[in-house]
Amino acid sequence: MTSFEILAPVGAQEQLKAAVRSGANAVYLGVDNFNARRNADNFTTENLKDAVKYCRLRDVKVFVTLNTLIFDKEIDELYKTVKAIAKSGADAVIIQDFATVKAVKEICPEMPLHASTQMAVHNVAGARLLEETGFSRIVLARELSLEEMKAIRSEVKAELEVFVHGAHCMSTSGNCYLSAMLGERSGNRGLCAQGCRLNWTNTHNREYALSLKDMSYLDSIKDLMEIGIDSFKIEGRMKRPEYVAAAVGSLKKAINNEFYDKNTLRSVFSRSGFTDGYLQGKRTVDMFGYRVKEDVTSATNVLKELESSYKNEIRPNKASARLILKKDVPATLLFSSRGASVEVKGEIPQIPRTAPLSEEIALRNLSKLGDTSFYLDSIGFENKDELTLPASAINALRRDGAELLEEKLAKKEYKTNDITPEIPYTKPDSSKPKTRIRLESFSQYSEAFEKADLVILPLEETFKNLEEIELLPVKIAVELPQLIYPNDEKEILRKLTAIKRTGIVRGVTGNIGGIAILKKAGFKIHGSHGLNITNSVSAKAYKDMGLEDITLSFELSERGIKSLCTDCVKGTYIYGYLPIMLLRNCPQKSETGCGKCNGKSTLTDRKGIEFPLLCHNKKYSVLHNSVPLYIGDKSLLNLDFVTFYFTIEDKKECEKIYQAYLNGKAPEGKKTNGLYNRELL
Repeated sequence: MTSFEILAPVGAQEQLKAAVRSGANAVYLGVDNFNARRNADNFTTENLKDAVKYCRLRDVKVFVTLNTLIFDKEIDELYKTVKAIAKSGADAVIIQDFATVKAVKEICPEMPLHASTQMAVHNVAGARLLEETGFSRIVLARELSLEEMKAIRSEVKAELEVFVHGAHCMSTSGNCYLSAMLGERSGNRGLCAQGCRLNWTNTHNREYALSLKDMSYLDSIKDLMEIGIDSFKIEGRMKRPEYVAAAVGSLKKAINNEFYDKNTLRSVFSRSGFTDGYLQGKRTVDMFGYRVKEDVTSATNVLKELESSYKNEIRPNKASARLILKKDVPATLLFSSRGASVEVKGEIPQIPRTAPLSEEIALRNLSKLGDTSFYLDSIGFENKDELTLPASAINALRRDGAELLEEKLAKKEYKTNDITPEIPYTKPDSSKPKTRIRLESFSQYSEAFEKADLVILPLEETFKNLEEIELLPVKIAVELPQLIYPNDEKEILRKLTAIKRTGIVRGVTGNIGGIAILKKAGFKIHGSHGLNITNSVSAKAYKDMGLEDITLSFELSERGIKSLCTDCVKGTYIYGYLPIMLLRNCPQKSETGCGKCNGKSTLTDRKGIEFPLLCHNKKYSVLHNSVPLYIGDKSLLNLDFVTFYFTIEDKKECEKIYQAYLNGKAPEGKKTNGLYNRELL
């Protein structure tokens, strides 16, 4: 890119105008149901073309968000939506699901692909793999530091996009299941209920322990420019147009090294102020904050001023007009701009009763271009026969000419293919699935697990206990960390190489970067829940990447599992305290840091329910559901394996739960079916 892009959020028409008129170079917006902000007004496939036209005439790009997980029953609708986006002439699509990748590549191969932040790209390996897959731009994870972004930038050629202002999700994007598990409203499906913003308390009695302040990196824009970030993205498709205007205007000033009013930016929307903790690598309690009364009332004083800042239309296109009047011939207007011209015909000029039409009056009527993208720079006028034309006729010529010329300038046609997706029906397999065991610690291992098809152990646990593990009479798979940042990639490869020498050659990962790392290490790859596989097309895409098998998303219901038509080896979790949030800044921290925390704690919600919180080598933490999943008593059709996902249980509990299943019994205590018998919205 030759310049730095200001990318603004657009939830509806008013936000679109505010973004463009305030100086955005590009906007991102959603259409219909396949976008991560389904509660925004959004655009329809019918009015999307008008939005694209409005932007293109003002040299603003439009990126359409198709960044939700797809179910098989939605594939037909997805393809129709992709066709409509292609016909609109939008500049790119932002994607999370590989089913959407396939749809775009089949229907409109020319359409650029942008990898959504929901794809959780936080390492070099993941960025490279997506670049090789055909993505021209990657939206980096919001939790990265400046140095980590720099490391990725140095290794990939694809454009890099970074969020620089707006809300911070507590969980890493694409790895939050809190809303889905507690309310059947999935963030991965664009309907997050924001349960994290409610009052959660940690063991130090610090409140709002899952709510971060909004990010603002505007003071560090020059640093981001220097390391080669291409696009600066503002979060906020659910926010009002005044917010968009304030954020775009402030970002533009920051890029130009001009003063911007932080008080205005904070007043229009904040949560106890802003933070740049992730960017600076300072993940302290100072990053936490929530919306208080003062944050709400402070907007009153700035809204009118902000609204006035974008009320006037911008008309960037210099135009020339030539009006020709001849006897007994329809009036002709030649209208030109940016190297393009149109010709329109109007009424037949009349012999004047008093004076002929003057150039001054013609110019006055032709200059009324306020509702278009044009301003009149020059006019040519021919009226040798000294005729006249009523103002209404001149206005009609002007309107028709401007409309035709705007259509011509805004037109962008992609070559599209008329593809109808085919998902063949397959009868669900009714055979009993094999069992797998996933352990948090090697201390949980039991001889009872020798009956399992596979035992999964975290990388660090495997590496620490390698001598004992290589003697076990079971098939072992190494689970990679769920978050791998650039500084950790070489060390993980080193440990995988050492483990492989013992004969362990299987690895488990739930991240696109983990796939690339395991491939490089020469391991057989098993995909875990973090890949968010919810449809047959995506399942096949991962198989084509070389995965031996996949664990389906636990956001998929029994009906969704049964409908999957794929020859991939697939499974699901049958038991476990499911991971519902993946956290880089630990909510258990106190003002003094980690203190004497042993890595095992809890968070308590506003109802007094405790949720286990497990730390992983002080790299990241995982919040788990308060009640374990158990679906061993359900019909498990169309599954090749089921996994016991053990976390906080001790060895005896793990053994007891597994044996109960083998004996046809359910474990004792509270249990949940999770989303197995519930359908997400």
